Amino acid sequence: MRRKRVHLDANQKRTVGLINQPSLFLGLVIIFFGAMVLRLFWLQIIKGTYFSKLSDENRIRLVSRAPVRGKLLDRNGRILADSKLAYTLSIQPRLVNKNSWPELSKNLSNLLEIPIQQLELKYAKGVQSDPFRIILARNLSREQVIRFKEVEQTLHGSQVDVEIIRYYPYGTLAAHVLGYTQPITRAEFLRLSSKGYRIRDRIGRTGVEAAYELHLRGEWGGEMLEVDAIGDIQRSIGFKPPVAGQDLVLTIDLDLQRAAEKALADKKAGAIVAIDPRTGAIMAMASRPNYDPNFFSKPIMPQKQYDKLFFSSQLPLFSRAINSYDPGSTWKPVTAIAGMESGKFPADVRLSTAPCLKYGSHCFREHNGKGFGVIGYEDALRVSSNTFFYQVGVGVGSKALYDSAKKLGFDSLTGIEISFEESKGLVGNEEWAAKGRGWGEPGQTPWQPEDIASASIGQAVVQITPLQLARAYAVFANGGYLITPHLATFNQDWTSPEYRKKVDIQTSTLETVRRGLRKVIESGTGSRLTIDANNLPPSAGKTGTAEDSTGGADHAWFVCFAPYESSDIVIVAFAQNTPGGGSVHALPMARRVLEAWQNQR
Repeated sequence: MRRKRVHLDANQKRTVGLINQPSLFLGLVIIFFGAMVLRLFWLQIIKGTYFSKLSDENRIRLVSRAPVRGKLLDRNGRILADSKLAYTLSIQPRLVNKNSWPELSKNLSNLLEIPIQQLELKYAKGVQSDPFRIILARNLSREQVIRFKEVEQTLHGSQVDVEIIRYYPYGTLAAHVLGYTQPITRAEFLRLSSKGYRIRDRIGRTGVEAAYELHLRGEWGGEMLEVDAIGDIQRSIGFKPPVAGQDLVLTIDLDLQRAAEKALADKKAGAIVAIDPRTGAIMAMASRPNYDPNFFSKPIMPQKQYDKLFFSSQLPLFSRAINSYDPGSTWKPVTAIAGMESGKFPADVRLSTAPCLKYGSHCFREHNGKGFGVIGYEDALRVSSNTFFYQVGVGVGSKALYDSAKKLGFDSLTGIEISFEESKGLVGNEEWAAKGRGWGEPGQTPWQPEDIASASIGQAVVQITPLQLARAYAVFANGGYLITPHLATFNQDWTSPEYRKKVDIQTSTLETVRRGLRKVIESGTGSRLTIDANNLPPSAGKTGTAEDSTGGADHAWFVCFAPYESSDIVIVAFAQNTPGGGSVHALPMARRVLEAWQNQR
């Protein structure tokens, strides 16, 4: 049976289309709202936490507040290092476009009296390098800051930031003691961020600034601010004040430090150390040449100045007070102790001096070219006889000499807080030579007779620091105790056995050396210390002239302690590569410090 085909006219077709349109529209609406629901589900449920965080970050700004670093004070409370505020003009590029910048720059230039060319240059460089903050001017004066604050609301996009910088009011004074701070490096930040350090932090780099970093630095604070869509601050939501670092009282005496620096002023290079032999408190420690630590507080350090400081042949960053040099005749008390303590050359021994004594292939001369006859320890120290101490040193051997030196703290770090910058020096001996002397192959650099002769008078194979020498002579000044030099008391009992140790030396040995050192000042090579200076207390000490084993000109040394019977101070003066003798160059340096100390008393 054939189906009958139905034919619809135009009106009928139009009627069917109208009937299907609601279904199509409904389908489209379902699809549209379904997509919206799925999108909302994705945004609110799947990514809700993420976008909530972004929203808060867009609305909330966290502003860090740097802590004020603790002050460094001298023993009398006078400020040696402080912090000060610095004001910086900057803009936020996202709030200042190319159209608004010309008018803003003109207003800033007129208001703050800054050349518009300078602002244009800073802006052009900043747009290319920093999309968040462009610094237009640093170190604004207080007047400029006040003027800016009065019309700040009309200078949209610009701001004055407050920065805290380290400040050393006396410039180069005690620079090697105080040290300096520098911005934290990325490697340091990754290592120290867990301890509260920030990427914009500064850290103590050298000296006391580095040694007492944790005590001085304080803790960061911050403020939570609510901002609108264009970045304007609406209100403060919360504030945690920064915790200032703790002040640190040093043992340094500003007056003595000034005297030491002045005494070094006419020397090419050198050092002066003044220490309390009873406790180890360092009252002055100066080194020349020096530098101004304020240089490192600059936000921008010119490359030429930076290179001049770090690559100078004069090594201004290098502290001579804790670097080692040939000590010359200031070493002779060490040889005297070795002779007496070994029993081979007792305290009452008398030896015949000579114009020259031969050891190995070299003839070692007496400094006066003829000798001093038959003398004992006290007169040998008084006239600084070379041939007397050659005989003692060669007679006891390198081990006894080394043991004597170790008792006085040589060939070791002193214990000072800045030991990370300190040289431990060198006291050569047979074992050291057999191992290669630090530069050769083991077994290829044997100990020679010439070595022990040189070591007996502090030459060639002996290197010590001025601080080590001060520590050693403190043993003669305080009755036989090896003290620990320090720059801050820091709640420590520096006279406790942990820091002040009795040296294993016989009383007769100690007294023999003390009497010899007293004769040096009374009638020997150091007699110029008290000439025309009736106000100075009775003192003891030793001069020294040392050949520079590196090939330079002679070094000049002088060390003294006073008052002789009950000493309160030990002074070491060192003039690097200054030929002419310790009594000529180093002694007057020490005398200036001794006079300043006496004036205080």
